[in-house]
Parts: sequence; structure tokens; C-alpha cells
Amino acid sequence: MIRVVLADDEHLVRGAIAALLGLEDDLEVAAEVGRGDAVVEAVRANVADIAVLDIEMPGVGGLEVAGQLRETVPECGVLILTSFGRPGYLRRAIASGARGFLAKDAPVDQLAGAIRKVHGGGRYIDTDLAAAAMAAGESPLTGREADVLRAAADGRDVSAIARTLHLTEGTVRNYLSSAMTKTGAGNRLTAIHTARDMGWL
Repeated sequence: MIRVVLADDEHLVRGAIAALLGLEDDLEVAAEVGRGDAVVEAVRANVADIAVLDIEMPGVGGLEVAGQLRETVPECGVLILTSFGRPGYLRRAIASGARGFLAKDAPVDQLAGAIRKVHGGGRYIDTDLAAAAMAAGESPLTGREADVLRAAADGRDVSAIARTLHLTEGTVRNYLSSAMTKTGAGNRLTAIHTARDMGWL
């Protein structure tokens, strides 16, 4: 029996996925959690074989949780199940230790098959997402440019971003300008949207 911890902050979605996986003879949903910061403890407490994670959750996002599990419970395989099928997210998921990446609108038999494959030591990547990730290439943003865009996404002005990131206001403006150029955006809001759509933030 493959023991699964299912993490998704949307209660209805999580319950539906758990019910569907429960119909599989060899899969057992050992625990359901609605927050990313509850996953590691749930995996340990339930001796889970696989963690199925959403990307955006309260507390800690699924990509960060994947990295935590790789460090603390490496025997637990990670599969990202998300409605955010963006190329950058796929790249980041693989880098953080996830061995599976699947869109939420995939058929349940595909999800069950992905869980089995990851449990068996393999990888399962949605082929359309993999092709999109290869076509999109790496993020053109530096780590600091991404940090500045994330801070700007919260609605902070240049001086607030500078204080938060311990940078000068001039440096923040330079990073914003560079990020806008790299994303082909005419303003910071468009740059943020473009970077998010590509999964770079």
C-alpha cells in the first residue's frame, strides 16, 4: 500500500482528490493538510511514501516544502499537483527535489499512475508542461531582480522595498528597470505579471 499525504489549501479540491485516490486498491490517503507548513510533520507522523503538494498554500508553498522534504524526509517522494502549469514552476519543482509534476485537470488515473511511478523511484512529468518548459528556457531574472519584483508585488514603493531588502533606492530602481527590460514590460506591474505567468517568481 502506498501511503499518501495530500496538501492543498482548497478543501473541496483536496477532498475530491482524496476520494478519487481512495478508490485505488494500492493507494491510501494517510493524511490531508491545508497548509504547507503542516506537511513535513504529517509525512513523518503518517510514515508517508508520497507527498502530493499544491504550489500555492498558506504558510509555505509547495516548492519550498519539496525542498524541506528532500532535506528532512528524503525517502518520501514528492509530486506537485497544480493549476499553475507554468514552465518556471516546473523547473523550480525539479530543482527543489520533486519527482513528479502534473496539472490538476489531469484524469485521476494519470495522477494515480504518477504516484506509482514516483513511488517506484521514477519521474512523472506532464509532457505538455515539459515541452513548454524547454521552449521557455531558464528565467532571465537574477535572484535579486526576482526579490525586488516579489517585494513590488506586495504594493510597496521603492523606499519600502529598499528598506525591506537592505538596498539603496537607486539599486532598487536599477533592478526594477532591468527586470522590466528582461520581461519586455513597460512598467513594473506588467513585469510582475509576466514573471508570475512564466513561473519565475
